[in-house]
Amino acid sequence: MESNLTSTSNSQWLKHKKYSMIIKNNFKHSFPLIEGVRGRFLILFFAIAAVSCTNDFSEINTNPNAPIEVQPSLLLRQVVYDYGEQMSYEGFVAGNLLSQHFTMVDFNLFDRHDLNAPQLGGNPWPILYTNLRDNELILDQVNQNVVYEVYRGPALIMKAYMTAALTDIFGDVPYFEALNGKEGNTTPTYDSQEAIYLNEDGILDNLEQGIIAIQSYSGAQSLEGDILFDGELDSWVAFANSLQIKYLMRVSGRENVSDRLQSIYDEGNYIQSNDKNAVFDFSDTQPNTFRMAVLRSGDFNLFIMSETMQEVMGNLNDPRVEVLYRESSANPGLYLGLLNGPDASNTSISVSDYSLTGTIFRENTGALDANFITSWETQFLLAEAAERNFITADAQTLYELGIEQAFEYWSASQPSDYLTTGPAAYASAGMNPIEQIMTQKWIANSINGYEGWIEYRRTGFPQLKDVGASLNSDLIPVRLPYPSSEEALNAESFGIASDATNGNSINATVWWDND
Repeated sequence: MESNLTSTSNSQWLKHKKYSMIIKNNFKHSFPLIEGVRGRFLILFFAIAAVSCTNDFSEINTNPNAPIEVQPSLLLRQVVYDYGEQMSYEGFVAGNLLSQHFTMVDFNLFDRHDLNAPQLGGNPWPILYTNLRDNELILDQVNQNVVYEVYRGPALIMKAYMTAALTDIFGDVPYFEALNGKEGNTTPTYDSQEAIYLNEDGILDNLEQGIIAIQSYSGAQSLEGDILFDGELDSWVAFANSLQIKYLMRVSGRENVSDRLQSIYDEGNYIQSNDKNAVFDFSDTQPNTFRMAVLRSGDFNLFIMSETMQEVMGNLNDPRVEVLYRESSANPGLYLGLLNGPDASNTSISVSDYSLTGTIFRENTGALDANFITSWETQFLLAEAAERNFITADAQTLYELGIEQAFEYWSASQPSDYLTTGPAAYASAGMNPIEQIMTQKWIANSINGYEGWIEYRRTGFPQLKDVGASLNSDLIPVRLPYPSSEEALNAESFGIASDATNGNSINATVWWDND
């Protein structure tokens, strides 16, 4: 596990410690019987010689022809791919449990809400910090070499995107001091979520600065290593504006966001069609398959449809169920879910009685995307903004466009009467429009990291169920706990953050969750 606290000074210390231990062990094995004054003299002699050698070890063993830094094009490709692949996997094995898209039938302490016991997944902390650190290297190179200026905007946008995931999942986190390990700060303070969102070099500021950097770029260097938009800078601007809509809505319970949302909506320069989505494709063959395609079948078969999803999709008579799940093998023609968090030690569960997850997650992963943000998600966010009177727009039109694009995204045929009859019809009798919007977004957000759970925490929709054998007093968690590595490596700062969250409690709400 790699911590955000890794620094150059630490790595050098570990390197010299490693070499010292090698010398010590080799010396011990070579001269096991040396004793007395003569022995101590020989030990001193060899120790001095060893220190003299190790002082120049780095210089002697450095290849002068090897590159001393990774090109920003390679770093950008690595950050985008690694984050997208790893967080899609996290979405499947952990995020979809918290959001109740899936149920895990065994080895399921996480599904029972013991979030200090991640098993197949459930600890995105090192994923987020590793990629934030690598992304910061891009910005360091941009600041040192004007040739790389084209990378500034995309790197700032990615920084904002990954930082939002980090703080939305954990709450207050090390941020402003946490990415400068090269300068030796290995014990960064925890910053408030409010500051991370609103301050200079925070989420919203970095999105604005990223857009400015792209729009003011006049160099000849093209953006290489871009697996999201193939170097199209205008698409990065639309991506950033969709993210602004998303994060303004995220903090809308705390901040007046109407003017900024209206301005972005009126300008119209956000993602508006699926062919402009911020996604990259998995493949059907290695090495770029979705990870569940190569996981052993026993692990894949631990994940089935949740009872929550069965009820939501059954009530909507939603054909996307055929893409996201499989028919119960014991009950052909039926899609059946199980209540989250069963206690497998006291319950006999036959997987054949329920619906496994769909072939798109295993046999047919070439049809699956790593999803950063899409047009349909943007439309649902704007529909919510309109319904809450944050912007002047037609909420129903935006909602219906979001549904149409979500069906298209998941390659499912939308029934002709889906939007006119039944519970999907906007503001139909007895229906809460906000709940309708959030439910449709929840369905489509399957395996999109932790988004379904994050948006449930913000809005309360869709209505999730108490899990079967809760290890959290029948409460649905509202944050992930800080990992134990933080207590060991950053004890003082961790202690302050732990006190602020009632002992690192998973029931302590984050700043924007003020309900």
